[in-house]
Amino acid sequence: MKKNLNQKLIDLIEYYNLINSNLLLSNTPQKRNMNNIVAASYKGTKFQKLEKLKKNIQLIKNCQLKKSATNLVFGDGNIDAKIMIVGEGPGAQEDAKGIPFVGRAGQLLDKMLESIQLNRTKVYISNVVNYRPPSNRRPTEMEIARYLPFLKSHIEIINPKILILLGSTALNTLIGNNEVISKARGKWIQKDVGSIRPWTIASFHPAFLLRQPDQKKMAWIDLKMVRDKLKSLRI
Repeated sequence: MKKNLNQKLIDLIEYYNLINSNLLLSNTPQKRNMNNIVAASYKGTKFQKLEKLKKNIQLIKNCQLKKSATNLVFGDGNIDAKIMIVGEGPGAQEDAKGIPFVGRAGQLLDKMLESIQLNRTKVYISNVVNYRPPSNRRPTEMEIARYLPFLKSHIEIINPKILILLGSTALNTLIGNNEVISKARGKWIQKDVGSIRPWTIASFHPAFLLRQPDQKKMAWIDLKMVRDKLKSLRI
């Protein structure tokens, strides 16, 4: 019941963000037109769209995550990659450097990618929220809901063929799945994100694997599924 209520809260706040995004980005009143906000905000090349999105996130006001963080952590990797990875949020090392997955969990992620002949030149990486939650806590439902429209735009701009969700926060944010990650991982679905429909799979977050190394065998199964999907899609 709680998860259903949380998902309803996310949906409600996402809608509110879309029709009132001027309240997040500016103190100046503007006309509230959802179509204009969604369709006209990001134009130009993929790089230009990402820069516009990044600027809009930087302009968010009254955000406690932003106030306590050092840097915006936007994305890393190849913007033309066919694989996009979404984690939970930046940690201390990511906050310091402004780059996702550069701490111990990021080092493990790099090794996991190498095991199936991938690296950061072949994938694109981001997170559910772009500023570090204090003490590396999980983002609140309100924080997740606030950043969700930006995350969806981020995914739509990158336009991956394969979307990998690392951990329960990414899973529940984008799939709305009431199952725990241990049951939801390792299953392919096609998920609509704006105008795109990538093949999506969830797996354990590398930070979890550092705490529970016995689960690495399950993550390896998921990685092999990604490798096989790459072959079947001829990527």
